[in-house]
Amino acid sequence: MITVRVRLFAAHRDIVGRPEVTLQMEPGATVGAVWEQLVAGYPSLGRYTGRLLYAVNQQFAEPDASVDDGDEVAIIPPVSGGVDRR
Repeated sequence: MITVRVRLFAAHRDIVGRPEVTLQMEPGATVGAVWEQLVAGYPSLGRYTGRLLYAVNQQFAEPDASVDDGDEVAIIPPVSGGVDRR
């Protein structure tokens, strides 16, 4: 097994109840598999599937990117906002 540290932000952090979790994954796991394991543990996260950005070790990554032991995976939820000040 490999250990992956997952950083969570905004609504994801609220759902999970903390800003970071550690997951045990099979060797050869992907970023997408990390997300799937999170959703399995916290089903409310599932509503964000397909609308996320991912980063591995502070570099943007696709869901099919592999993760290695000790990697940090950031799951970035969709953001909106800003104010039109015109």
